[in-house]
Amino acid sequence: MLNKHDQISERFFDIFNYVFLAIFALITLLPFIYIVAGSFATEAELAERDFFLIPRDISITAYQYIFSTGTIFRSMGVSIFITVVGTLTNLFFTLTMAYALSRKELMGRNFVMNLVIFSMLFSGGMIPSYLVVKDLGLINSYAAVILPAAISAFNLIVIRNFFQNLPPGLEESARIDGCTDIGVLWKIVIPLSMPIIATFGLFYAVGHWNNFFSALLYLNDHTKWPLQVMLREIVMLSQLAIGDMSADPNFVKPPDQSVKMAVIIVGTLPILLVYPFLQKHFAKGALLGSIKG
Repeated sequence: MLNKHDQISERFFDIFNYVFLAIFALITLLPFIYIVAGSFATEAELAERDFFLIPRDISITAYQYIFSTGTIFRSMGVSIFITVVGTLTNLFFTLTMAYALSRKELMGRNFVMNLVIFSMLFSGGMIPSYLVVKDLGLINSYAAVILPAAISAFNLIVIRNFFQNLPPGLEESARIDGCTDIGVLWKIVIPLSMPIIATFGLFYAVGHWNNFFSALLYLNDHTKWPLQVMLREIVMLSQLAIGDMSADPNFVKPPDQSVKMAVIIVGTLPILLVYPFLQKHFAKGALLGSIKG
């Protein structure tokens, strides 16, 4: 039983934690709220006020300007395609290789694991990677964005550790029933691994969605650019010719700053909406693979 002094100390500690986390969450959210408010603000308000969380006058001109052509929709479709196909590719290669390396009877698995760890510490760099992609004939194709990052060494090691700690009796029972290695993986291992698959699938998806450098490096055709490259062109290079509403004589071009903020919201919101659906698996899956290997 805790004495009165210990109860007061514990309560004070809990209150301090709640206050600290609330302040930290507020600091984290303020920039995002400002971006949302700025995307709906007028040019006069953006010029007058350095910082605000609620605009005085609501204006959707920036969003009308962004969506006035199919450029953003095309880029968003490309990003969705790369994210979905890339994530499925990542999970397929990562799960199959992690399962194979988790089998103690596999010959040479320690040598392969050493190669995986070596790849975490050393890499060829940008120029050798570009030359490999070019020699494979993948330049200006989506495969150049997806395949070079098909497996994350860190994610592979964590998932392998998780597979090694699954009860061996489940696999033995499946083999008695006639399951092959692929059958064990598909019918036993994967159903038991959904939390960790959802977690690392989310990691892969966010990485693909936010990746712009690979597309900028390998995709020469601007019609194949994903949303993040288009966002970069607007935010960093101020190339704002993405709408055709200027043909309307009554249209007033929105301020550059408002357009930049609106594009940031458009680029962030889709992947942000994925988190609530995977939240129940996220905390559990992030810890499962950290059990001893």
